[in-house]
Amino acid sequence: MSNVLRLAIVDPQDSTREELKRLLLGLEMIWLDAECSRYEFFSDVVAQTNPDIGVVAIDHDPEKALELVARVAQNSPDCAVFVVSSSKDGNLILQAMRAGAKEFLPQPVRIDDLLTGIARISERRFGRGENKARGSQVIAVIGVTGGVGVSTLAVNLGCALARNEKNTAALVDLDLCLGDADVLLDTIPDYTIVDVAQNVTRLDYSLLKRSLTKHSSGLFLLPRPVQLEDVALLSAEDLQRVIGLLKATFTHLVLDLSKAFTPVDMIALEMAHHVLMVTQLDLPCLRNVVRLIMSFQNMEGMSDKVKIIVNRSGMENGRITLKKAQEIISREIFWQIPNDYRACSEARNNGLPLLEQAPRSAVTQSILQLADALCGDKEKEDEKKAGRGLFRLWAGKSG
Repeated sequence: MSNVLRLAIVDPQDSTREELKRLLLGLEMIWLDAECSRYEFFSDVVAQTNPDIGVVAIDHDPEKALELVARVAQNSPDCAVFVVSSSKDGNLILQAMRAGAKEFLPQPVRIDDLLTGIARISERRFGRGENKARGSQVIAVIGVTGGVGVSTLAVNLGCALARNEKNTAALVDLDLCLGDADVLLDTIPDYTIVDVAQNVTRLDYSLLKRSLTKHSSGLFLLPRPVQLEDVALLSAEDLQRVIGLLKATFTHLVLDLSKAFTPVDMIALEMAHHVLMVTQLDLPCLRNVVRLIMSFQNMEGMSDKVKIIVNRSGMENGRITLKKAQEIISREIFWQIPNDYRACSEARNNGLPLLEQAPRSAVTQSILQLADALCGDKEKEDEKKAGRGLFRLWAGKSG
């Protein structure tokens, strides 16, 4: 994998090994290549897998673990060894560094300490500037009720992101029972998310790409399972591993969530950098916006990630005004997508993204600008603001 650091860990203690795994699975540009529960086997594991980083937890048997560190440092010099320990003994730290450790991390491992060490290894591997490893953005799209256009937005946002040659984008359909991303893109996938999840420990960059379906827009699709009974085969932990691998492979992930807020949906929300909450300007939708925001406030860091997206802005028939909507939800509207029923309906029925079906329509241009905003595209910031202002004016006149 390009610009991805591969990592192997050894820790005979199950509890601390699992804790370290959970921490690693949430990191960008890291792929957990192997794990081991015995010091005796780890040097062979490193020799076979050739990871960039080997993490050795030494508390179970410090003497044996330090011998392992020296052996790995000598036999696999391209593998940077990180030592993890709860001990604060300066002599032990000195022994570890003399044995060949590149980093000594106190346990429980702090994310900032780990990231600092990883950054140093990444800089040595990939250098600075244009060759520097690039992180991945995970964008979760959720609806406050059915029929608000979540899948349409997720699919077309993914295509908009893939349109930029600097990006590699993938769409994961997490509406496991009734998802239709494959239909919207007129594709017949060979593999589903369940297939990938069941083989994730054996996948590498090239195998993963072959397991996904590539659309002509450049967007890669990982669809929901074909059979309803297969839905139960995907656990939250499985999804965490799948997202971890996808983050190490693509610059952008778009997750199309269900309305059930299952454990799978919740882990997707937890791993997302942006949560696009799609609503319309009617009272039932806005009531659910308030309910969800209140619930998210009890989840650490979740509320700050939520961005309210008003879909089908500008519809008539007594819709609530934007100003009134913001009073109801006590929150700013991040984006408005104008109503264009004809363009969206034709795109869905033809299995085409809006970029192909209606490239000049206002709805298509709005989604392109949303993609730029999420990417932090400074060159188009003025254009985005101007466009968003027009849509606000349009929506304000409709109520």
